[in-house]
Amino acid sequence: MKSLGNSSTPHLFNSFLWMFFLTFQTASSTPLRPNIVFILADDLGWADTTLYGHTNFYQTPHLERLAKRGMTFTRAYSASPLCSPTRASILTGQNPARLGLTSPTCHLPEVQLQATLGTKTNPGQKATQPKSATRLRTDIPTLGKALRKAGYQTGHFGKWHLGPEPYSPFQHGFQVDVPHWHGPGPKGSYVAPWSYPDFDPSHPKEHIEDRMAKEAVAFIEQHKDTPFFLNYWQFSVHAPFDAKKELIEKYRKRVNPKSLQQSPTYAAMVESMDDAVGTLLDTLDRLKLTDKTIIVYFSDNGGNMYNSIDNTTPTSNAPLRGGKATMFEGGIRVPMIVSYPGKVRPGSKNDSLVQSTDFYPTLLELLGLQKEKDQTFDGVSIVAALEGKNFERPPIFTYFPHNPPVPDWIPPSISVHQGLWKLIREFHQGHDSAHRYRLFNLEKDLGERNNLASKHPEKVRSLDKLISDFLKETEAVVPVPNPSFDPSKYRPEEEGKGRIRQPKKKPQPKSNDPFDPRLKGWKVRHANYQLKNGILHLTPTGTDPFLGTGAKPFDAPSKFTFRIKATSDGQGKITWSNESGSPKKRAFQLKGGIWNEQTLNIEPETNLGIFRIHLPKDGGPFLIDHLTLSKEGKEAVADFKPPFRK
Repeated sequence: MKSLGNSSTPHLFNSFLWMFFLTFQTASSTPLRPNIVFILADDLGWADTTLYGHTNFYQTPHLERLAKRGMTFTRAYSASPLCSPTRASILTGQNPARLGLTSPTCHLPEVQLQATLGTKTNPGQKATQPKSATRLRTDIPTLGKALRKAGYQTGHFGKWHLGPEPYSPFQHGFQVDVPHWHGPGPKGSYVAPWSYPDFDPSHPKEHIEDRMAKEAVAFIEQHKDTPFFLNYWQFSVHAPFDAKKELIEKYRKRVNPKSLQQSPTYAAMVESMDDAVGTLLDTLDRLKLTDKTIIVYFSDNGGNMYNSIDNTTPTSNAPLRGGKATMFEGGIRVPMIVSYPGKVRPGSKNDSLVQSTDFYPTLLELLGLQKEKDQTFDGVSIVAALEGKNFERPPIFTYFPHNPPVPDWIPPSISVHQGLWKLIREFHQGHDSAHRYRLFNLEKDLGERNNLASKHPEKVRSLDKLISDFLKETEAVVPVPNPSFDPSKYRPEEEGKGRIRQPKKKPQPKSNDPFDPRLKGWKVRHANYQLKNGILHLTPTGTDPFLGTGAKPFDAPSKFTFRIKATSDGQGKITWSNESGSPKKRAFQLKGGIWNEQTLNIEPETNLGIFRIHLPKDGGPFLIDHLTLSKEGKEAVADFKPPFRK
């Protein structure tokens, strides 16, 4: 990817002109507002880029390119060591403690809008773990809604993980959502074929980040003449761990056995992530939008230290301690760049304390917008820091009342950063259910190895009061002493000794080409298949095997005819969408051991949309020799049948 450079004189002149037009207006004119591009990496650690001088293995030239255009923050923090809570904090400006969304469970079926105390706790644990909300509530003002109200065209691309419909980007202010997927990571694979519902690759072996960048570019091109908010939340570099084969081989040759970062697959994933950033920068340059666009680059939490790939962990966050899902710096300190020509000095660095809750109030101030009446922010505007002025902010809090079994885990806790001091309160881990504390001076002990709590009791008390006040003000649901605690089952020696998760072996499908022309317009999902003598042999690999087709507009009575042989009795269903977006369905019965041939009539629809036949989850394997979707007086839209069937 070619990097487009700008000479300093034209760049400064254009920046001056843009800022002049931004601030000058007549009484009858509307103020010009900059575009916003917010790029959020997934699980990218502080030491995973070349921005801070802690990697010689990964290559991130486009992030370096962006850093030359803006300000790099050295002490930027996610509001949580896990993804969904941080994502919610970005969109709301509120801390996960206030939101009650403290765990990345937003892809699960259960809908829970508020945190609760929880009901089950292991008797070997001293404190309970609250049960997190599983959706970002739609009654909370979000950045997407605010910018849409201000006249911005809004688009979300990539990972969401804050809830499926009706808690999707569409309900949080975004007009576009691609690929409209609510899960925790890429669906199936980074490299095609994928298994996103209704979102197929453009070509075989397409990389999902290349595709997301391409979709984002199309959005920019479409709205180049109006202010836009591009929310590009990358899938990279979250599991599953796979990448372009040629890049893996490139980094395999670069592995240094003495380095703590040794995974060629992860390094290849970092490069594809960086390439996508470059694609967006190229597009803004080409369309001459760079000087009127705010670009934010951030990561949702620290680097992953608990999975295994290439016989090592995905990455190392050294010199920081811990990683994703831990309360140490490796879990929450992340890379951050902000570019805003004419406002932010190019190539500058800033060691101010900032957090993901700060983006919403900061963008409002930069755009001259007001927050909603009675709207609450836990973050603050960092405009002064962006302008290179003295910036003093209140303390920041990280609330994580969970203890996932990863390396360097600690019991349910909350931390406060004030200046260069950091205090971690571990709920009810001391004697007689008292709290336990870890105090660090990050200027002298970045790796958090020297607990100073016993040496500085006054500092502990003052910082702990800040924590108590914060929890009270946010009305957080906090851990309580475990009523079923059994001292005989308490294992303090196991604390911090997390397990490394080995990669799961993926079942290899016998055929998984989503463009298989032999299926005549149908695509197989959640199943392996083979074609033998014109008969489709289908074996489910998930709980919802189905075949789908994009039916296109239907404006006449339609019918669906199929001939299927199931192994056992079961009930299936056909589903389709209409113009209003409301799904419709119709059930059908299959008798096991015989050929079932049925014709189902469908009432007229102005837009039949996506059409699917869902097979009984326990009735497979299946034989299928006829699937025809047609409308009255028209050629069939999708027509799979053997040559000998007329």
